[in-house]
Amino acid sequence: MAIASSFGTIRGVLFDIDDTLVDLEYAMTTALRDVSEHLLPGLDQAGWVKFGRIFTHETTHFYDRYLAGELTFNEQRLLRGRAALGHFGVELDDGEDAQTWVAEYHQRQTAYVRAFSDVEAVLDALDAAGVPYGAVSNNVHDYQRAKLDGAGLSRIKILVGTDTVGVPKPDPAIYLEGVRLLGSAPGETLYVGDNRLLDADGATAAGLVGVWLNRTGEEVEEFTGRQVDSLSRLLVAAPSSSRSM
Repeated sequence: MAIASSFGTIRGVLFDIDDTLVDLEYAMTTALRDVSEHLLPGLDQAGWVKFGRIFTHETTHFYDRYLAGELTFNEQRLLRGRAALGHFGVELDDGEDAQTWVAEYHQRQTAYVRAFSDVEAVLDALDAAGVPYGAVSNNVHDYQRAKLDGAGLSRIKILVGTDTVGVPKPDPAIYLEGVRLLGSAPGETLYVGDNRLLDADGATAAGLVGVWLNRTGEEVEEFTGRQVDSLSRLLVAAPSSSRSM
């Protein structure tokens, strides 16, 4: 089966998960504040915004080291927490305090994970059209499976993690494994994600129809590929150009 999309006839759709299907940034920043308020009493709202940005955006090199096998998942998480706290002069030592912080953060972040409001309607449309869909993520399968289920997205059955094929995005193999599981062809498979380099460019380089989900309307002059500002824009009449906002 096929469906008409903003980018032509599509016979399969793959999604990134974090900040594409689920609002991970909300879950992360809310959990961070919960577990760190006692360490940063009196921090104003601007400070909390900065704190969250350091953890979610300015310390991703630690996550890259996790993907490279240099750190465990909890180690990269702790290093990111230390960097954010250290910016405000708070030192999180090794030992019980650090482990408690990581454990409490994980518990709260998991509880705060939720799907974006535009997800269910897109999945409903794909189901109605008989078009298979799944997710390809730069994290391990079981962790992301629990995240999808916790966000109410257990209907997404096909899931490829970094441990599924042994490589992360943007290695072509991880996208192509998703295509194989869908039973579609790369050129007739959408890959949609919030990271323009890993998702739009990486998927396109692998032969898929890569689309950048640019929810914030960020302007990047050098990016000339496909983009949408909402998942609801994917399954509409084809636009007159390759870009859709």
